[in-house]
Amino acid sequence: MRSLRLKSASCQIAYWERGRLRIANFLTGRTFSTHPATLDLIRFFFTPRTMRDALVEFRSYSRRSVAMALLQLIDAQLLLEHGSAEWKRDERVCSSWRPWLPEGGFHFMTKDTPYVPRDWPIEKKMQTLPSTRAPPQFKTIRGADTVRLPPHEIAGDTFFETLHARRTHGEFARGEVSLGNISKLLQTTWGVQGYFQSDAFGKLPYKTSPSGGARHPGEVYLMALRVEGLERGMYRYQARDNRLARLPGRATPRMASTYCADQSYPAKAAALFIMTAVFARTMWKYGRARAYRVVLLETGHLCQTFCLCATRLGLAPFSTAALKDSVIEKDLGLDGISESVLYVAGVGLVADHPHERATAEDN
Repeated sequence: MRSLRLKSASCQIAYWERGRLRIANFLTGRTFSTHPATLDLIRFFFTPRTMRDALVEFRSYSRRSVAMALLQLIDAQLLLEHGSAEWKRDERVCSSWRPWLPEGGFHFMTKDTPYVPRDWPIEKKMQTLPSTRAPPQFKTIRGADTVRLPPHEIAGDTFFETLHARRTHGEFARGEVSLGNISKLLQTTWGVQGYFQSDAFGKLPYKTSPSGGARHPGEVYLMALRVEGLERGMYRYQARDNRLARLPGRATPRMASTYCADQSYPAKAAALFIMTAVFARTMWKYGRARAYRVVLLETGHLCQTFCLCATRLGLAPFSTAALKDSVIEKDLGLDGISESVLYVAGVGLVADHPHERATAEDN
């Protein structure tokens, strides 16, 4: 062990919390309390060194205390064996996300969040909420003069009828969604609608949702469970040519539930649309971490477009951010660094309609 070459993890941040020093490894999601002297040890290993080197450097401390501290840092993955798989993954995050670090650590720290079990009784779930009153749902500016706006007539305007009809569904009728409607959802939401010529960047694609700098970091994977005319399985949507590329591996209702943090209703849907982001597309043009917000905002744009399209087709959409990130990424063959899952939407048949609307294919 004394000759083992170690290096400090790049994916760590230190901060004070109520007078205690905390160190977080945002790649592993683990946080530890420690003594400020630990920072000297971590700094020492910015360059790969051995435990023997550390025992010599910190000889003013007892050899036992230094050795114990090093073992604890190794166990916490704040010190990594140089050249190991963990070290390579840490380096990959550091190099891939360099323009957006340390702020980009938020992305990794919020992955694989534990969720309240759905089978808990409501009384137990309520105990997880703060004891304070919920904040008001609407903001009021006291003393301000107000102007009553004219009412808007929804009836007769098909766009606004669709907008107001959109709901999140948790129940679905039995049966399959047609491949034609799945194609419409994919092409209308994620498909390339055309190209425009820019002076600086040449030909750039445009879609139905806006994207900062026309970078379009979003990708989507289809979990087909009950799609008429399509074999059950996992697919990647190729936006450029409007095709589905079959991926290895299975697709089952149980997997759909697992992916969505063990919620039961996704297992009853006909298809899941797993939204990911290739961060380098946006990062290449926008080198400040604020652009991470743009990626999240664009994913929301895409999901709302999806939900409106599904509603217009007479289908039952839903969306959820309660995800088991690493499980999904492993199954899709993603490294979770250069490309990572952000959001999942799904669709099925409306529960009170045994079949899709007869006119859906014509709309």
